[in-house]
Amino acid sequence: MYEWLKVLHIISLISWFAGLFYLPRLFVYHVENINKDESVEIFKKMEHKLLKVIMNPAMIATWIFGLSLVHYVGLSKWLILKIFFVVLLSIYHMYLSRIRKNLESGINKYSSKFLRYLNEVPTILLIIIVILVVIKPF
Repeated sequence: MYEWLKVLHIISLISWFAGLFYLPRLFVYHVENINKDESVEIFKKMEHKLLKVIMNPAMIATWIFGLSLVHYVGLSKWLILKIFFVVLLSIYHMYLSRIRKNLESGINKYSSKFLRYLNEVPTILLIIIVILVVIKPF
């Protein structure tokens, strides 16, 4: 059972990260085309479907399978630190959701430059999490 949980955890986290990498990029295009009504409507639909159909279920599955794995491996210092960074990733996910809602409502307080920088957050967290999982420094 442990191996299957690990497989499902990896598949769900890859799906989640695909969305975490892509959604801010959609925001950049959305903001850069804010005066083109037809384009904005397309981005709104893409952002909504990406978040609701792919990212939210993938995040939930990642948490479920990841916490299920704790039963087999137990808590250790590196794992507690990893969970901390996954909590930060989940907060980032919720922040993206709020940005999407604002953009959908026509509230744009974000520059494309800010959104490009925001797009780097999951990369940094991914690097930290992978190092913790592979190296297990504690």
